[in-house]
Amino acid sequence: MSKQKYWVPALERANLILEQIAKHPKELRLIDLSKKLEINKSSMYSLLNTLESLGWIHKEKSETYSLGSVLGFIGSTYLNQFNILEAFSREARKAIEVVDEHIQLGKLIGNEVFYIGREQGSSPVRLVTDPGMRYPSYASAIGKIQLINYNYDELKEMFPNYNFEKKTEQTVENVDQLWEQVQQAKEDGYVVEEQEGAEGFYCVAAPVYDHDNKVAYGVSFTMTETSWVKKRENAKIQITKLANILSVSNGYIGHS
Repeated sequence: MSKQKYWVPALERANLILEQIAKHPKELRLIDLSKKLEINKSSMYSLLNTLESLGWIHKEKSETYSLGSVLGFIGSTYLNQFNILEAFSREARKAIEVVDEHIQLGKLIGNEVFYIGREQGSSPVRLVTDPGMRYPSYASAIGKIQLINYNYDELKEMFPNYNFEKKTEQTVENVDQLWEQVQQAKEDGYVVEEQEGAEGFYCVAAPVYDHDNKVAYGVSFTMTETSWVKKRENAKIQITKLANILSVSNGYIGHS
């Protein structure tokens, strides 16, 4: 394994341990791992104890090890990201047959939206965001709809600069205004963004929930003002319908 400038040896050792446990579940004890990986018993004890405390591995009664529940959760989440993209690609095309505008899928990371998918309508208009890009959540419908997960104090922590950098003249100005928008979105089940992210563009977004009934993604229609005037009501209906279908695909079973 090639070394990199900022390599962390402890992480490399932990990775080697996990690989061995994955290959030989409930077979290897501390002494076995120590010999196989040529890591002294004292260091191996510390590594195994830390991994066990984090839930990455589980110590059996036989003193052997198996992979832990946290790795199971991470693994299922990793696979789900491909499931959601497959479902998005399939279902978004159906919504586009009705509204014929671009649809995007994004996930909130920190206080930004990470765009991960797009299906395009027939409009030749070029969007300002592409899959793989990040964009401030306060200036995008797809970001704002995911902020309904948070209370006011959490929003203030997410946006330590009370006043926002405006993307257009219409961009929300501060946390208090954003909070009002988020509360309205929570009540409506969707959020509308009118030229806040880019001049001339209008968006409507709805939340995609996961199996824990938390907002995991956002989906949105984006279109020009001319199209928005004609299609906004239908776009609200179709984006909400799409979000509901994707939520079910993502393990959502409804609010308790």
